[in-house]
Amino acid sequence: MIVSIFNDVIGPVMRGPSSSHCAAALRIGRLARELMNNHFTDVLVEFDVHGSLPNTHDTQGSDMGLFGGLMGWDAADERLPDSMQTLKDTGVRIGIETIDVKDPHPNTYRLTLHSDQETHTLRAISTGGGMMEVIDLDGVPVSIFGDCHETLIWLEGDGQAAVSQLNEAFDAYEVIAHSGAGQCIIEVKAGKFVGDDLVQGLKGFVKVRRLSPVLPVTSGKETKVPFSSCAEMLDYDAGREIPLWKLALEYEMMRGELTEAEVLAKMKDIVSIVRRSIAEGIAGTEYDDRVLGHQCGRFDEMMRKGQLLDAGALNKIILYVTALMEVKSSMGVIIAAPTAGACAALPGAVVAMAESMGLDEDEMAKALLASGVIGVFIATRWTFAAEVGGCQAEGGSAACMVAAAMVTLTGGTLKEAIAASSMAFQSMIGLICDPVANRVEVPCLGKNVMAASNALSCANMALAGYDPVIPLDEVIETAKQVAKQMPREVRCTNLGGLSITPTAKALEEKLTARREAACGSGCGC
Repeated sequence: MIVSIFNDVIGPVMRGPSSSHCAAALRIGRLARELMNNHFTDVLVEFDVHGSLPNTHDTQGSDMGLFGGLMGWDAADERLPDSMQTLKDTGVRIGIETIDVKDPHPNTYRLTLHSDQETHTLRAISTGGGMMEVIDLDGVPVSIFGDCHETLIWLEGDGQAAVSQLNEAFDAYEVIAHSGAGQCIIEVKAGKFVGDDLVQGLKGFVKVRRLSPVLPVTSGKETKVPFSSCAEMLDYDAGREIPLWKLALEYEMMRGELTEAEVLAKMKDIVSIVRRSIAEGIAGTEYDDRVLGHQCGRFDEMMRKGQLLDAGALNKIILYVTALMEVKSSMGVIIAAPTAGACAALPGAVVAMAESMGLDEDEMAKALLASGVIGVFIATRWTFAAEVGGCQAEGGSAACMVAAAMVTLTGGTLKEAIAASSMAFQSMIGLICDPVANRVEVPCLGKNVMAASNALSCANMALAGYDPVIPLDEVIETAKQVAKQMPREVRCTNLGGLSITPTAKALEEKLTARREAACGSGCGC
């Protein structure tokens, strides 16, 4: 699937501590619900012991997201924290088990769903920033991203005749016959579902299921983009020095078949959500299952009284970044930009700096667009998932994107924006992911502040003509290679770094005991 700024980079709008866990799991759950025609009595969830999820699924939002998706909710639904109990209250029996199957991807979900009429299995992976892919249905390999209408048709036989018939009679993006486990599933990707008359007329027809899109920007029949790497973008620009935000606009207009007004309106809506969340964070947030309490209110008070070191706009950036992180940790509404774990550095820095410069929401939206196309290059080539790449994939990517946004706010050139991005990412290669007490708060809060501070420094350096030396595409590729050299223990598994300090373990035990005592209903949380 071709990367979209609004699908893969700036979004989704969500609640929860981790987009890789909560938002992606929710999308998987919604697809699984439709696979069962919205009716099931039993759900078995299995995680590979060698992956990241056995240690993180309950504290980083996988359970919350998955069961919310199975309820049919969206990622910003205020009921999400109670989704497991709500699903159980409907009479559904839930099982969660750890197995040893050596799944290649650390964020692999294996679901078995049963009703009185049928049983289906589904295997899916969370690829970072809320994105996911269903890779197996009933033992048959598939590839479903949730970016279009999916009509799934079970047939007897090899399905080739059905593929030809569907291609002739229906305007599909793609019709594929998947075979495995002694059966055939025809997958029809399109802008609408295949009707019953056509489906039931296929030779060997057994049953049909229809899966609705779960992404905000869908794919078309011939989805194209003008470029997918920084080098390709520079070739496309051809020395015209088009501002980065305008290149991002052209990219997303082509990718999503959207108008200029539609793209700008989508990003302005995101800016408005971010500003409301910042205000909520500064006013104060509460949530029992968290490591840190409300801290940014005190920072705001001291900043207003002049009791902090004079750091200019940086102090406002720190305030807004910490406010957003506190909203995230209290299950408030955030934007995964590019992830929930790194949700604060980019939007917090952009809004704070723009306000300090007297700029309006139009300029904030342009800056976020500029950052978004930088994120496209990362998502196309690599990942935002800390389980795959460590915190360099989250905080490092965020810093890289923030730097471009900062240069854009000043009206800097395309060359300067790219230089700032390269320098910001270079300085964060190798950053590990090691959340204390298995919550995405410590050292995540500090890393978000560091990402924003680093980006601001690199933006100023680029504006002053500092040489990044290494091209951005090569920096992204380097981070990808470094990730392969990182041990699993420091990639969001709760098995290394600060996660295994005595204090972290004591905090984890304390929070676990508190959560179990508060639950008291045997819901399995």
